[in-house]
Amino acid sequence: MSNKIPYDRRQPYNKLPLLPPPDSKILTIKVLMALNKANRALAELKGLAQKLPNQSMLINTLALREAKASTEIENIFTTDDELYKALSEELKNVSALKGGAKEVLHYREALWRGYAHLKKQNAFSQSVLIDVYQQVQQTSDGIRPPQTETVIKKRGSGNLGGTVIYTPPRGQKLIEGLLKNLFLYLNDDKKYDHDPLIKLAVAHYQLEAIHPFRDGNGRCGRIVNSLLLVQKRLLEVPILYLSAYIINNKDDYYFCLNGVTTRSDWQSWLLYMLKAVEETSVYTIQLIKDIDSLFKNTAELVSKRLPHVPQEVLEKIFEQPYISPKRLMSARIKSLNTAKKYLQQMEKLRIMLPKKVGKEVIYLNVDLFNLLSEA
Repeated sequence: MSNKIPYDRRQPYNKLPLLPPPDSKILTIKVLMALNKANRALAELKGLAQKLPNQSMLINTLALREAKASTEIENIFTTDDELYKALSEELKNVSALKGGAKEVLHYREALWRGYAHLKKQNAFSQSVLIDVYQQVQQTSDGIRPPQTETVIKKRGSGNLGGTVIYTPPRGQKLIEGLLKNLFLYLNDDKKYDHDPLIKLAVAHYQLEAIHPFRDGNGRCGRIVNSLLLVQKRLLEVPILYLSAYIINNKDDYYFCLNGVTTRSDWQSWLLYMLKAVEETSVYTIQLIKDIDSLFKNTAELVSKRLPHVPQEVLEKIFEQPYISPKRLMSARIKSLNTAKKYLQQMEKLRIMLPKKVGKEVIYLNVDLFNLLSEA
């Protein structure tokens, strides 16, 4: 008997099933085994992060890597050098940037907007999702209106390039109803008691299938992934990001997504996402260890050679590889000349490398930059 679902990919999928999927489809032995591995790796990551003296120091660094990778999935590219130089400047208007760096910074800001919402109300909602979307896309737009005939086409320039592979549901009330069901599934852990990682995978598919916005749906969905781990207390702060894994396994990603739609093959999709969580956790654990080791070595050197340099300076030069003297200023470091002096002194120790950007000299934490570029 065929598992193929009767639907026309060229017609709106208005009969998209509500959540949750049947337990028989998602709670298989293979899925439960993969779930155990993913949860163990994630728990190790959380434990490691909690032991760090300043966990927040890593947040911007890792969030930027995610923002860059997530935008690359949408074929929006920027180099590490362009991105970090943009961040080093005192930008009053991010929209003045050119190229992919602007999109990356919008994505990061959207991530933090969503995080701030969850810290206040600890629940997902349509308004939170729309706020994230508006920040990602820099728009005042909302749920896709009925006249927008959105279709998903196969990418590429081959014979099948441009072929319609999926048409999402159409009609604002229908979309809002599907989103209400999705958020109820995510927020109500008594009625829907699936493991949080099962919910993450199921919700990611459902949000992609609903496709509530004209554009930016993929990026919004990946932000929801990160925020859900915090909402369910699997992590204290958003430091696990799946976009790099998706880029490296993009064909499998789209194949498994389509498998749910066309064959109700939830198992393959869940196995893909759980593997993504497991492998990304292992990768992030090692990256954090490397960053922490570099930070400790740098702090030891500065303590011996530049004992007058405050701890906050070290933490700031590890938030992102490039920094300007202006960004080093704080309530404690009130003088621009003092900020410049600290950076120049660390330049002499070969911790920082000066680079001229326009009229300003900014400084590169060379070893941190290399760590993140290789990762």
